[in-house]
Amino acid sequence: MACLPYATFLASPTQTPAALALSAAGRARIHPLTCPGSTCKESLTSASDAPKSALEEYRAIVAKCIQQSQVDDSDKSNKENAKLRKKYMKEGVAMASAYLSQTMGIDASIVDVEFVLCGESVIESDGCLASCFLDAGCAYVVIRVKEDGLDKALEACDAARIPRERLVLQYKEGMDVSGRMEEIVSRAGTVSIQMDKLSSAKTEWENLPLSKEWKCVVQLPVEGLSTDDLVATVASLSKAIGENKGSITLVDPTAEQLGLCYAACMKTDRPDGLYTTVVCTRSNEALGLVYSSRDSIVAALQSGRGVYYSRSRAGLWRKGDTSGHYQTLHRLDADCDGDALRFTVTQNGDDVKAFCHLNTLTCWGEPRGLRHLEGTLVQRLKEAPAGSYTKRLFDDDQLLRDKLVEEAQELSEADTKEHVAEELADVLYFAMVRAAKAGVSMDDAVSELDKRARKVTRRKGDSKTFRIQAGEEILGKKG
Repeated sequence: MACLPYATFLASPTQTPAALALSAAGRARIHPLTCPGSTCKESLTSASDAPKSALEEYRAIVAKCIQQSQVDDSDKSNKENAKLRKKYMKEGVAMASAYLSQTMGIDASIVDVEFVLCGESVIESDGCLASCFLDAGCAYVVIRVKEDGLDKALEACDAARIPRERLVLQYKEGMDVSGRMEEIVSRAGTVSIQMDKLSSAKTEWENLPLSKEWKCVVQLPVEGLSTDDLVATVASLSKAIGENKGSITLVDPTAEQLGLCYAACMKTDRPDGLYTTVVCTRSNEALGLVYSSRDSIVAALQSGRGVYYSRSRAGLWRKGDTSGHYQTLHRLDADCDGDALRFTVTQNGDDVKAFCHLNTLTCWGEPRGLRHLEGTLVQRLKEAPAGSYTKRLFDDDQLLRDKLVEEAQELSEADTKEHVAEELADVLYFAMVRAAKAGVSMDDAVSELDKRARKVTRRKGDSKTFRIQAGEEILGKKG
């Protein structure tokens, strides 16, 4: 994959009126001790409606993780301690999830969030803090090496007890770690260099003892630099890094800086300099094929919407300005060759959610499968023909509950490939009726699945007796 830049939020807000979607570059690094959060969203405490700062929220999460670590559950016969530790763990993850989504305004289920942690806090919480933020959806935990503090940082890496590929260790430019790289990369799958000067970034990269066993992120400052100098340096460094070896992150960039640098790291063989762009849903369904320019990429990051380049109008095309069918932008990705883009969006619309000018969701006509079922159910919820079974399910909570239990049991007992497929289709239908009634979309479920995939803490997954008994009671009544 091409080496593309992303934002580090050190002192600037994650969202401002002038930059709603910097994290949509696909990856974002957050420094919780200094990042003020989002100026576009308000964070409230759960106990009261009094505003709470981002720093206070983060410190409360740290305190909860320390509280969790102080509960001794080594004695497996002490079930009370095990329950208490699990309770604190769940509370900490819930707090971290709210902090990321509400205070920071970042969807960690689709953006690869790198969360910077203080090594001392990781050690004091016995690693619970690192697991907490990964369980909340972060892709990576970053541990910073303080001046003359490599040993402490390595101790924090050991205390974290998380998979090596989810751990990043960051040190400052000029710090001599060459003799200890083996110790570092045995613990962290990624090394990050904090550059103070843009001019020395390429030299620092070239002097690294590169290996296929680990990757490197170069963190670059942008303050006080001209946009032209920044774009030229980032493009040159991206070319030097090459594919699948490392990444570049820019500290507190504007949408213009990040967008222009992103475009400069891509390539195109088109005479007009445009980038072929596939627009997709959260489920990776293609909505249509469009084109992007440098300016449209910047505009998309500024607005948090699907913005493209219209060849017929020879200018920016802000999807939805005329039709009302605007798109919420979640993420940009470049393909393996770095010459085509994918915009992952949620398609919106008051009358109908349509990307195509023919008022269909996709430019390839009506969707099929689950997406078609979802659209039909939403329509039935608004207006259903006389005698509609789906309408009956919407109106009868007990019937819907009973059918969900019944069909799940039939799926569990199906014994051939064909029978399993048939019963699975039944379960999906009734489950999606339940979802449509609750206003839950397929993309909402995909978001939850993606977030769960990042967890490092796993439950035993034993069956719940009271749920089995409740199901048997329902099935017994049906006779």
